[in-house]
Amino acid sequence: MGKKSEPRDLQKQPNNPLHNITLEMMLTALVEQYGWIEMGKRINIRCFNYDPTLKSSLVFLRRTPWARKKLEDLYQDFKMSDVPNEDPSNHSRE
Repeated sequence: MGKKSEPRDLQKQPNNPLHNITLEMMLTALVEQYGWIEMGKRINIRCFNYDPTLKSSLVFLRRTPWARKKLEDLYQDFKMSDVPNEDPSNHSRE
């Protein structure tokens, strides 16, 4: 038999930073970080500003490509700010 190849999904999107991250995972992480009020300020959509729930927001985001794109962009910004910056001045010289 030949070598095992990567799963088909990885071959399709090797450089996609959102690969294997569900909309629910993104929304949950952002709500935990910012809360619904801040989410409503950052992305001004009704499901974040009026009686927000995870379920209603997911329904709206799945049906509304422009809103989903805004959430994905916010999530990527959040994850980029979550990566610690390596400051060479913090290392001691030995």
